[in-house]
Amino acid sequence: MQFGIFTVGDVTTDPTSGRTPSEAERIKAMVTIALKAEEVGLDVFATGEHHNPPFVPSSPTTMLGWIAARTERLILSTSTTLITTNDPVKIAEDFAMLQHLADGRADLMMGRGNTGPVYPWFGQDIRQGIPLAIENYALLHQLWREENVDWEGRFRTPLHGFTSTPRPLDGTPPFVWHGSIRSPEIAEQAAYYGDGFSANNIFWPKEHFQKLIDLYRRRYAHYGHGTPEQAVVGLGGQAFMRRNSQDAVREFRPYFDNAPVYGHGPSLEEFTEQTPLTVGSPQQVIEKTLTFRESFGDYQRQLFLMDHAGLPLKTVLEQLDLLGEEVVPVLRKEFARLRPAGVPDGPTHAARVADAAAAPGSGPRTAVKNGATAP
Repeated sequence: MQFGIFTVGDVTTDPTSGRTPSEAERIKAMVTIALKAEEVGLDVFATGEHHNPPFVPSSPTTMLGWIAARTERLILSTSTTLITTNDPVKIAEDFAMLQHLADGRADLMMGRGNTGPVYPWFGQDIRQGIPLAIENYALLHQLWREENVDWEGRFRTPLHGFTSTPRPLDGTPPFVWHGSIRSPEIAEQAAYYGDGFSANNIFWPKEHFQKLIDLYRRRYAHYGHGTPEQAVVGLGGQAFMRRNSQDAVREFRPYFDNAPVYGHGPSLEEFTEQTPLTVGSPQQVIEKTLTFRESFGDYQRQLFLMDHAGLPLKTVLEQLDLLGEEVVPVLRKEFARLRPAGVPDGPTHAARVADAAAAPGSGPRTAVKNGATAP
């Protein structure tokens, strides 16, 4: 089981002080948070990709490459790579380069994002979001597995004998998660390729995400990658902790009420009841996180959102101390104790290279040409 944090990289005014960090401050704070994540024993740091205010992480591989040079163990990932508006060739090259720089400590999560205007900014039509996601990933999958690619699709110019460089480290492409909060087509896509499916279940009630994860598990087995229980699932989470739960609620409420993503909507109490958000003591975070297994089955990666809504860096680092020292050690032990034999661990480059060496010719289904995927 892998535990980590993800950031959306928002630049938000602290509602308690009225201070707004500069873009430079926020970017450097994200790096500090990643370094702290490794220090406290977390496994993963993931950043979103955004191209609009109030968000700053427009170039995830630049940031992750910098963090890679300053860490030794942390898996570096994205919590969204925009498969719809990025050129698959550039994604293939950027993440292969990151993979080499990080000695394999890199993976990525494909998504369509939640900002409609980004499509025309990059010359695309939002009405083609699902077809773009399907076709672009089919090409990306092929680019990482074939050295001479002939390809033709609907949304970009054809390729003839094209080789993306550098090639994936050890001949093993970065592990791919497909992230979705609402689209069964993306769950189907993840299942078809035998990739991971990440349900960032931080917004809606669990019943919605149970349907998506169940679909992914069933279709993963249908395509011959293993049993439904062996499908690779990731989840989101949110937490704000203090030793005393009343102190946590009192301190976090103004940040929640003014958050750019969900502020001015449901109350804090309503949101904590219906979503993974936990505002309280470390023990309360432990107890609620352990219930995710009951709802979604055994899974491989748990990421927490900790640094949003204008929280000052000092407070975020305090949260990471609590997460790494008091919450995650208990969660590791309990999830391991409950985990049945045969359920795979979280994906790592070393394990995937070893699996490939042990079973030559096996692995994820190779994409067919012309952008086609599963029916």
